[in-house]
Amino acid sequence: MLVTLINSLSVVLGTILGLILKKRLPSSFRTIVMTSSGLVTLVLGLSMAGSANSTLGVLFALIIGGFIGFGLRIEERIEAFGNKFQKEGEEGSFGLAFLNSSVLFCSGAMSIVGSINAGTTGDGSLILIKSVMDGFMAIVFASTYGKGVILSAFTVLIYQGFFVIAGSAISPILGETGISDIAAAGGYLLLMIGLSLLDIRKTKTANFLPALVFAPVFGWAFSFLA
Repeated sequence: MLVTLINSLSVVLGTILGLILKKRLPSSFRTIVMTSSGLVTLVLGLSMAGSANSTLGVLFALIIGGFIGFGLRIEERIEAFGNKFQKEGEEGSFGLAFLNSSVLFCSGAMSIVGSINAGTTGDGSLILIKSVMDGFMAIVFASTYGKGVILSAFTVLIYQGFFVIAGSAISPILGETGISDIAAAGGYLLLMIGLSLLDIRKTKTANFLPALVFAPVFGWAFSFLA
């Protein structure tokens, strides 16, 4: 839970800086943040993807999980839910700032992947990277929308905290091999996120989230073929 708290505090700090800087941010600020975050996410994704107990099992998990995710239209449903709240409004609207920033910080696949990884393996590096990204994006949002952005820190704490606790609960059941396969599947999702951040290839990453469920199952099944 410590990394989730750090993520929340990064949003608070970013909001404060954004309110201080206001309109003095250069237009290139967002590009620099996204490019830097994309490169780090790619490297971390490559590192995690190689941790699979069964690479073949992870491949099947991504394919089957992807088919299910696209069938259920997970990403589209997440976006639609966010769009119910994310509306154009007057600058400085407290409610607008809170809702828009909450959607921004919690609707991405990295929130879930990073939190589950922290809960199952105890490795909070993904959330720490996300904390840096969220902190800088909070600067951008606060300078535009105002002080309501700071309340989204509580949304981040509750939302990601839930997945960290859930990951901790299932960790003893999965065992080391199951955790490794989930981490590997998460690594491939991070590669998708990194490519999207760098504007190389846009992928509906959230549609592949079911792969995290199937990774330990297929990993266990294919272990008998080794």
